[in-house]
Amino acid sequence: MLVASNVGWWLGGILLFIIWVAIAFWPARVAGRKGHSFFLFFIFSLFFFPAALIVAYLVRDRRRY
Repeated sequence: MLVASNVGWWLGGILLFIIWVAIAFWPARVAGRKGHSFFLFFIFSLFFFPAALIVAYLVRDRRRY
């Protein structure tokens, strides 16, 4: 019984990590399409997702000008 619960925690943790990283791509893609650094916004969104999402939508589009 204890082994099964430990396996469940591991799988749940791995799944949560995969979802966390996948969601972090959203602000990075938005900023990347506007001509900003995809990698830097990805790192920013890993730690501060709500702020990174807001900033990604508010930054100026570098490719238009």
